[in-house]
Amino acid sequence: MAPTVTALQFYGPKDVRLEQVPAAICRPDEVRIQVAYCGICGSDIHEYLGGPIFSPAEGEANPYTGQRLPVTLGHEMSGTIVELGSSVSDPNLRVGTRVAVNPALNDRHHGVDPCTACKLSLPNICKRYTSHGFSAPGGGLASEIVVKHYSCIPLPDSVSLKVGALMEPLAVAWHCVRISGFQKGQTALILGAGPIGLAILMVLRVWEAKTVVISEVTASRKQMARDFGADLVVDPTESDTPKGGIDPVVAATQAAVQADGVDVTFECTGLQTTLDTAIAATRPGGTVFNIAIHEKPLMVNLNDLTLGERRLTGGICYTEDDFRGLIAALEAGKIEAEKLITSVVDLDDVINKGLLELIQNKAAHVKILVKPNQPRSVRL
Repeated sequence: MAPTVTALQFYGPKDVRLEQVPAAICRPDEVRIQVAYCGICGSDIHEYLGGPIFSPAEGEANPYTGQRLPVTLGHEMSGTIVELGSSVSDPNLRVGTRVAVNPALNDRHHGVDPCTACKLSLPNICKRYTSHGFSAPGGGLASEIVVKHYSCIPLPDSVSLKVGALMEPLAVAWHCVRISGFQKGQTALILGAGPIGLAILMVLRVWEAKTVVISEVTASRKQMARDFGADLVVDPTESDTPKGGIDPVVAATQAAVQADGVDVTFECTGLQTTLDTAIAATRPGGTVFNIAIHEKPLMVNLNDLTLGERRLTGGICYTEDDFRGLIAALEAGKIEAEKLITSVVDLDDVINKGLLELIQNKAAHVKILVKPNQPRSVRL
């Protein structure tokens, strides 16, 4: 009987099933990883509720990986190597090595000539970008996964497998702070204290930010922002500012930094109102950095950028440099990553205590980790 793997399969909107699927073949340049933990991301929730978004459309295959529905969800994972492909010679990889996984696939993985972005060492924006957990075979919400050996990030002894599963979202934050141009001693505003907003706060502390202000409306996340070290937490809905007056977040931010705005604003919410706030709260010559993925186009008054020489830019995903920098910070004890974990659930409970819990009780959580085991068959 052919070996099987337990995996959470996405079939379509609100249709995920915990099933036994055939185990993938470990090819010469690949490794097989026994998954230890996998985080549930907001992208997984969006996929579950309204997908396919990042996954192939029904009846279609991804042109670069051949992946079709159903797909195994999960892209924030850690685990232990249990099998090496015959051509894997990396001395840092062996059976028993604990690793995090970079789930992103680019032209190197697809075996094609590099696109412009890849030639510029920007594989995170590869023209043919795909990802495990969405558009490439295998995902982290499974008992095991097979990946290219160069997708593995060996974990130092001081970094736990739980923290290893947080490497992916932390690398997003690291990447965005790095390419924003933020410098030691500067000031920042973060709009939104969700998982990425809080991760950015952690990274800004590594960068030795002078002052960090966070705007958030949810009570539990406001408290998390304080616990994570924000200098000031502002609720834009709690203000006596008269209609037509200055934005309360802008006013509080300017008072906190004693200037005409912060050096860099990180927009993590994706709303028109918060984009407007981001621009207004950034000092002349400063940077507005967008991380949010927007459901619809937003309006920007370019005069607000031009007349103040503000720079509006954005970033997505990560590169190998970001993982290296993050590993060094974790080894040095500069990031208390486990504070991001609000729950750990077994794979057999991933639907009710994972996906649905995040949908129904989102404000209570930052990151739910899933621990694979031997689950029963579930369909929803």
